[in-house]
Amino acid sequence: MERQQVTAKRSLTKATEDLLNRQIMMEGSSSASYLSMASWCEMTGYENSAKFLYLHSDEERQHMLKIFHYVNEAGGHSIQPEIKDIKHHYSSLREVFETILDHEIAVTNSINEIVNHCYEIKDFTTMNFLNWFVEEQREEETLARRAVELFDLIGEDGVGLWTIDKEILNLIGGEGDAE
Repeated sequence: MERQQVTAKRSLTKATEDLLNRQIMMEGSSSASYLSMASWCEMTGYENSAKFLYLHSDEERQHMLKIFHYVNEAGGHSIQPEIKDIKHHYSSLREVFETILDHEIAVTNSINEIVNHCYEIKDFTTMNFLNWFVEEQREEETLARRAVELFDLIGEDGVGLWTIDKEILNLIGGEGDAE
């Protein structure tokens, strides 16, 4: 016997639900990409960068789940994203962190687009929910920008890459064992 879906009245519009599901996809893709980057770093000897990226992958999945639950609780239907086209190989550690910065800027733009949509349709509940993500993205961009700056500040010659890899965990307060 097939169970019927409960249809309740809701204030969440279909357009907002679609935008939030697109953001769920973006957060899921972030998690998968950072996991792939962590694997590349681990296999190429950048242990601290790998730890940083494993933590970051978990954090991105939590962001995805936060939106996932919100959509369902607001009467919508969250869609499990199909994650495709994940890059698995990088030419350098710098490329990894430049890719992260570019991606975090794209996520910020996406969040801002959804907030603007909510403002225009006066969905202040969803807009309020998204304020956490607005603040989080400022932190994410700053962290990614700082990681890229390490390459210019320290340099990649000699022990530069080793030093950068050591410093990466310090960006997040030294989580994990950097020794």
